[in-house]
Amino acid sequence: MALEAAGILTLADQQVPRLGYGTMRLTGPGVFGPPADRDEALAVLRRAVELGVRALDTAWYYGPDVADELVAEALHPYPDDLVLVTKLGGARGPGGSWRAALTAEALAAGAERDLRLLRVDCVPVAHLRWMDGSGVTFDEALDGMLGLVDLGLVERIGLSNVSVEQLETALARTPVATVSNAYSVLDRTHDDLLARCEALGIPFLPFFPLGASPAGGSRVAADERLSDLARRSGATRIQLALAWLLHRSPVLLPIPGTSSRAHLEEDLAAADLALDADVLAELDALAAPGR
Repeated sequence: MALEAAGILTLADQQVPRLGYGTMRLTGPGVFGPPADRDEALAVLRRAVELGVRALDTAWYYGPDVADELVAEALHPYPDDLVLVTKLGGARGPGGSWRAALTAEALAAGAERDLRLLRVDCVPVAHLRWMDGSGVTFDEALDGMLGLVDLGLVERIGLSNVSVEQLETALARTPVATVSNAYSVLDRTHDDLLARCEALGIPFLPFFPLGASPAGGSRVAADERLSDLARRSGATRIQLALAWLLHRSPVLLPIPGTSSRAHLEEDLAAADLALDADVLAELDALAAPGR
């Protein structure tokens, strides 16, 4: 397996392969609590780095605390070329519910929590994870993120779950290192945002690249329309979906997550998968742009 076959892009001044890893699936059900097999979770992280992953997406509120703790236990001290990408703006409530945490104070507390758990002095990239209904405006949340940069807690700001308009608002005030929105072969709602990122050369880290949700499961794995295409390509449905993303745009850097080394190796093998024109055309037709 040669992960460089996925292509290379610049992320936080590092040249990284265009297949990363997301830590969400290392936690318990509903992204809450500890993993069922802690040793396997640690082994997955180490194997990802061994196989060439150099973009690792995490957040203190995965667990909460669980994902960050696992990352540090498995990988600290980190390779010099490993880019840690975190998210701020979310938090957890009783029983694992999700809530916004977008005030300047909440963003600062989250950043300090990431730094402590990950055992670092500064996060290379922190996404402002936008959530509606918080009572905080986007500009106010961005103020909080810029304050973290001024304090040296965050090196670069990324954006997550945003619109094109919010991207433009942020760009008028600060460089944007990355964008991370839901995107997959079955969900192209954010085609316009991807097009803007491609025009600007901003890396786009699609979350739920397999059509998943925080509760678990994968629409891609369950979609029977992919069965024949996978067979014709000599691949799994998962590999097919990831290979399509790599072909879709040079700024896409999928961050699939798993708690299994076998599934990790299956995911990363998508880097070597070449798709012929007929298969690509059929994949393109699975979901019309904007759906």
